[in-house]
Amino acid sequence: MSTIVTGSGDAATRGTLAPARPGRFTLARRWLAPIRTAQRLPRWTLYAGAGLVVLFVLLALLAPLIAPYDFDQFSSHGVRFPKQGHPGAEHWFGTDVRSTDVFSRVVYGSRTALEVVLSAVVFSLLLGVPLGLLSGYSGGKLDRLLVLIMDALFAFPYLLLAIVIAFLLSDRLGSGVVTAALAITVVYVPQYFRVVRNSVISVREEPYVEAARALGARPATVMSRYVFHNVVQSVPVLATLNAADAILTLAALGFLGYGIQPTVAAEWGYDLQRALADAGAGIWWTGLYPGLAIVLLVLGLTLVGESLNDVLNPLLRRRRLEKVQLPPRPGAADAAAPSPGPPPDAGPGGRGEP
Repeated sequence: MSTIVTGSGDAATRGTLAPARPGRFTLARRWLAPIRTAQRLPRWTLYAGAGLVVLFVLLALLAPLIAPYDFDQFSSHGVRFPKQGHPGAEHWFGTDVRSTDVFSRVVYGSRTALEVVLSAVVFSLLLGVPLGLLSGYSGGKLDRLLVLIMDALFAFPYLLLAIVIAFLLSDRLGSGVVTAALAITVVYVPQYFRVVRNSVISVREEPYVEAARALGARPATVMSRYVFHNVVQSVPVLATLNAADAILTLAALGFLGYGIQPTVAAEWGYDLQRALADAGAGIWWTGLYPGLAIVLLVLGLTLVGESLNDVLNPLLRRRRLEKVQLPPRPGAADAAAPSPGPPPDAGPGGRGEP
């Protein structure tokens, strides 16, 4: 928080505010400090989730080195891969109905998933956070108009909304990564808007904000220096949880046929849709491994988001710390125990009758 300078000197005489803009990396240190200092909080869920996320990030970055084949390759040296072949030494996860290697598609699918999710989260942040700041701070007709638009988008079924956006954009942009990212972005912008707007409404009447306005600070300066850095504490948690939900949305789009085309990039939802017919014939491997990849990545992102919420949320952190009490010192219970009263036959003076 920013405070008014009350000490001696010219700045105090003029009644100006102390500089409230954080230095470089101050906001990042503010987010990381509770993680380093919360020594009594169980952080194994954070480490487990981060490990899963890092695993898929490495798969995405090193996909050409890890995958033995390309995601749409169906032959090697002129020899066609077996159709729906069992897992073995040559094809670890087997092959699918198009004779493509399932392991290679799972590895390249991680790259597609992270590209779409990262793009969607960044676009949602760039749109939702500034709109939430502007709406919550300005109020009036602009606030009512933005709230009306965002509430209408938020009330719409999110998967159906993503399908409509993907269908409208596919004619101009094609069924690729950009189309899927923009379709998912529209779904999550209202969430960032609502969270940031509600935080701004609770912060804009604080004394340090009122003091900044009274001293003639411009609205843009007040929002950037005195409001923004006090309302974005929950954004990392929301972004992580939305990333996990975006994986499921992308898979649902691909499963329904409105996602990324199989010739453009490997996508787990489309692989599950093709494997649906294989399940009845006992061909289990074409759907097991893409589905397992979705479950593990969503689990990792969810664990990271929930752990960050436990650590960054001051109310939850205080409650967790109250439950984790230090063991009492030896002899403390005896010292705190009340002294025994007089024996039942004791008289008024505390001594027994003679």
